[in-house]
Amino acid sequence: MKDEVILAIESSCDETAIAILKNGELLANTVNTQIEEHKKFGGVYPELASRLHLQNITAVLSYALSLKGFDYHTITHIAVTIGPGLPGALQIGVMAAKTLATYLNVPLIGVHHLAGHIYANEFVKDFKYPLLAIIASGGNTEIVYLKDELSFEIIGETLDDAIGEALDKVARALGLPYPGGVNIDKLTKEGDIKTFSLPCVREKGYNLSYSGLKSHLLRLIEKEGDMTLERKKEYALSTEIAFMNQLLDKVENAIKDYNPKMLVIGGGVSANSYLRKEAQRRFMGKLDVLIPPLWCTTDNAAMIAKVASHLIKEKKEASLTISSQPNMKL
Repeated sequence: MKDEVILAIESSCDETAIAILKNGELLANTVNTQIEEHKKFGGVYPELASRLHLQNITAVLSYALSLKGFDYHTITHIAVTIGPGLPGALQIGVMAAKTLATYLNVPLIGVHHLAGHIYANEFVKDFKYPLLAIIASGGNTEIVYLKDELSFEIIGETLDDAIGEALDKVARALGLPYPGGVNIDKLTKEGDIKTFSLPCVREKGYNLSYSGLKSHLLRLIEKEGDMTLERKKEYALSTEIAFMNQLLDKVENAIKDYNPKMLVIGGGVSANSYLRKEAQRRFMGKLDVLIPPLWCTTDNAAMIAKVASHLIKEKKEASLTISSQPNMKL
């Protein structure tokens, strides 16, 4: 049988990424991050992100294809993130994918970004269905039920701010640099840190809310004025506990109701130390818990290639007229 060689492109936000997946083996996973360029704005500046994708994508592609002995004519499929994400950023990746698919005369596979964050966990272990997936990132917070492969049912989601977005805003108020969630996590890793209680958010079902809790923290921080490093650590850890426990409490209820065989965690916030440890402490032994390696938590093209491999089996190819979908639903 002919080898299946997928070249995947991810450009939904502030990472330009290319991956090559051959018969399930990851040959290349190249990521160019824009974090340093966006730090001065305290977050991702969409117009700048688009310009940097346009500037960097050829170099990233050339680097990924520079593997010794790799023949790009062996590529059998081109996969690309079509949504959700920043409109201009997505468009750069989609245009590059269409160009490559046309030149190589191979099928184009359109992939949902959040499906990628879920299926990135398959680089650790094969999935067991049914399963529950947590997606926690700067733009999304969802609890997703998969009865079977590629069958996504969102059973819970944030009604306002995403967890990563709320963490970034609290971090900014504490005077921490972007990305805020990462720097909050760094503060909580050293020493014996005191914590304080924060209001418990009560939403129906498995839905979540971070806006009110974030606003409450911003008011408290404003009243504090200048803080010592130790006090900032107390705020950082208390914020982590309140934010992550709200999410894990909902997941715990969903596990009781849906009885899944596996729990997987994806998205940038899945790198958070407290979330990873607490998920293992609560659920390990009750079901399989997949904690992704750190390279899988941030945006990358390997996760897009992994989803594409499943879509290829289902013969779900995209037309060359496909458009990016910034608000694409899972």
